[in-house]
Amino acid sequence: MSAFNLPITLTWFRIIAIPLVAIAFYLPFEWGRPVSAALFILAGLTDWLDGWLARRWNQTTPFGAFLDPVADKLIVAIALVILVHDAGRMPIDSAELLLTATAAVIIGREITVSALREWMAHLGARARVAVSPIGKSKTIVQMVGISMMLFSVPLMGVPIYELGFLLLLAAAVITLWSMFDYLRAAWPELRASTRMPDQG
Repeated sequence: MSAFNLPITLTWFRIIAIPLVAIAFYLPFEWGRPVSAALFILAGLTDWLDGWLARRWNQTTPFGAFLDPVADKLIVAIALVILVHDAGRMPIDSAELLLTATAAVIIGREITVSALREWMAHLGARARVAVSPIGKSKTIVQMVGISMMLFSVPLMGVPIYELGFLLLLAAAVITLWSMFDYLRAAWPELRASTRMPDQG
């Protein structure tokens, strides 16, 4: 089976979109940030679509299984870095520090869970830390919040940026919840691996 099927092409689009999101965000035009948000949303939609197509058309590949989560985590991490860099414009006192801490929680969780899944796969127990409904909820709230913050511009008087920030805070809480849920599921393996040989 060719590695360059439509699902993988969509995943590659998500990676190509990363610099485009950043470039559009920093363009000195009013439409720059809405375009950045639109690209981010489109990339998020391809995340769902490429997985659905791969399963429906039986085009899942080891390379696709590797590339898909890499693309997801890269675009979220870069978007968060952009937002933290831009946090000085936030009208809320101490919000810059709070946004930085929120981004650190989200990125730190992704690194932790990715490492946990790799380790569990090495033990042949990756199914225990498969994507859960909590993890899916986290992704939805996180993507909507980031999209709104990238959009930045108030829409018909609605403070889009501030609402997105609140959603991102909620995503950070769900992020920690989902991380502890995965760690709890992996705890029997974690506990067994830390026993000394004479502990049986």
